[in-house]
Amino acid sequence: MSCSNADKNSEEKVALNEPVKFKLASTYPSTLTILGTMAKRFEEQINIISGGNIKFRFFEPGALAPPLETFDAVSYGALDSAWSSPGFWSGKVPALQTFAAIPFGPDGPEYMAWYYNGGGKEIFEDIYHKHNIHSIICGISPPEASGWFKKEINTIEDLQGLRMRFFGLGAKVMSKHGVSTQLLATGDIFPALELGAIDATEFSMPAVDQKLGFDKVAGHYYFPGWHQQSTFFELMINLEKWEKLSDQQQAQIYSTCGDNIRYAIAEGEALQAEAINILKEGGTQFHQWPDEILKEFEKSWIEVAAEEAEKDPDFKRAWLSLQTFRKSYKAWKDLGYIKAGN
Repeated sequence: MSCSNADKNSEEKVALNEPVKFKLASTYPSTLTILGTMAKRFEEQINIISGGNIKFRFFEPGALAPPLETFDAVSYGALDSAWSSPGFWSGKVPALQTFAAIPFGPDGPEYMAWYYNGGGKEIFEDIYHKHNIHSIICGISPPEASGWFKKEINTIEDLQGLRMRFFGLGAKVMSKHGVSTQLLATGDIFPALELGAIDATEFSMPAVDQKLGFDKVAGHYYFPGWHQQSTFFELMINLEKWEKLSDQQQAQIYSTCGDNIRYAIAEGEALQAEAINILKEGGTQFHQWPDEILKEFEKSWIEVAAEEAEKDPDFKRAWLSLQTFRKSYKAWKDLGYIKAGN
């Protein structure tokens, strides 16, 4: 009995279950809590889970390629793989921002529900494959802070003229309120704040921001992180190299990333209280955006989403998919979860 081409390809891939050694570039330093340590954990765990058959060697930002150039390097095959967040590639592929963090968007469980069971993963992989990259969601973080400011912000007008480091789609919202935004790599943020090149920055959650010392140069810390209620992190692999892996090797990478997500959720929730206490003891002033300012941000976000969808078909496809899923999911969320204040 003859075998189909699919069966032959599968058999060949299994037969080629040879040891793999990939260099892993990173946009985040290995010492950076969650954002970078997730990558180091993946490096260690994939070696254990594969019995040494798959090895990723982590390289610090800039060691193999400039952090914001790793997308192109993986696409061309100059890099085997890279650790990042899809939002870094907004200038190249705007639609990928929908797979990083959504302003006023879903929390971690809802985001994952859409990605794995609501059509997100299929759109995500289709977009990346156009660029010769296979990307895997390999980490997630809890809500971020809204940002560090050198001066107190009391009204929406106080944002006019500020220079601020900002990530992802939230940057476009801030631009509508007169903020000059720019995306800086991790290591460039503190010097820019200290030297006055920027007036404010958002970056991550308290456990990360505290380690980076932003409280030493900007004393006002704002919440909630309306722009990033949860954030996906990714493992990008050159598509041709991914397709040469056996089915078992691919499954081991997927499984390791799944375990990484579980670990990141637990760690991310556990670490914040201690960091908040340290910052408060050091004199950081914590602020919560008043409802009127949050409403202005949300109004601007709706405008941004419509503009981005009009400009880019893939953005529109992903955004409509997420919106459709969230409308359906809301029936369960409203019934099943205790609302704040209850």
